[in-house]
Amino acid sequence: MLKRLDRYILSKYLKTFLLALALIIVIVITFDVSEKLDKFISHHATFGQVVTDYYFNFIPGFVNLYSPLFIFIAVLFFTSKMAGNTEIIAILGSGISYHRMLRPYLYGSLIVAVVVLLLGNFIIPLSNRHLIDFEEHYVKTKATSYYSNLHFQSEPGVQVYAESYDVKQQRGFKFCRETMDAKGHMTRRETADIIVYDTNTHLWRSTNYTLRTIDSHGNETLSREGFITVDYGITPEDFDLLSKRIETMPTPALLQHIEREKIRGTGTVKEAQIELNQRLLNPLAIIVMTFIGVAIASRKTRGGIGMHLAIGITLAFGFIVFMKVTTVFAIGGNLSPFMAVLLPQLVFGVAAVYLIYKAPK
Repeated sequence: MLKRLDRYILSKYLKTFLLALALIIVIVITFDVSEKLDKFISHHATFGQVVTDYYFNFIPGFVNLYSPLFIFIAVLFFTSKMAGNTEIIAILGSGISYHRMLRPYLYGSLIVAVVVLLLGNFIIPLSNRHLIDFEEHYVKTKATSYYSNLHFQSEPGVQVYAESYDVKQQRGFKFCRETMDAKGHMTRRETADIIVYDTNTHLWRSTNYTLRTIDSHGNETLSREGFITVDYGITPEDFDLLSKRIETMPTPALLQHIEREKIRGTGTVKEAQIELNQRLLNPLAIIVMTFIGVAIASRKTRGGIGMHLAIGITLAFGFIVFMKVTTVFAIGGNLSPFMAVLLPQLVFGVAAVYLIYKAPK
């Protein structure tokens, strides 16, 4: 059962967070509209499309990305105000311990963390898909539909190459597919000047097709066809890099994508694993930043709220920069994607524990 103190602090926690969130969203949208208004008008986007298709899908991702910062600012603000009004002194003077006072902060951070977890894993990927579609039609209007120098592993032991591929026409040029045995020796090589996907048969119509097979004794067989329909074991989605945008995949689809990319060997596995770990672990940052905020703001100081906000915002941006740095090391170095996301949480989590330990003293 929630005590009166729990309800009082929890109410302040959630109300201040929602108020800070609303104010910052209004400011961000105002600047964003002023920047993109000309593009909306020039591409004939209606008011309803801008509101429902763009900003309704923009807000969830923005909230999810910066929720630890918003929580931090909210906790600093209302806790510092409570300390300035000597409310915290009165709470502790009534016999309630400092750690007992932290319980409603934990409740509030868990509520927000669960909401962010659900948003990040299921809702935001879908809203990102609509957001990207809108931007490609009304903002950027230059969606990539042509790729060159494609190379991937479609399945173990099978390498696929294409000099270029047209997404809209589902047409590839200078295509090659090589099959290797367990020892890495090539047993089959198929090439075609042009391949076009047939949506009815789900096969590829191939022009100037050449098949070269090599048996276990090294004997080669060569055959050519001017035009033939072939099953290469791939689909147009394997060539379309935009369809693999990890930010548009709900977590179950992202897990399947990671396993698929491991087989394909495309080199995008780390980015997908970082995205997955961020979705699962970033809600912890809300809890960490909540307790750092309480520890900083619960003591009455001369600088008041201003001093607390200055210290808090510095720490919050330090946390964000730390996360960016570890992400870069994971993509370009030897740091694992899991540790890249967890390490900032651990470092600032230890800092939170230390500050909470020292705060009552």
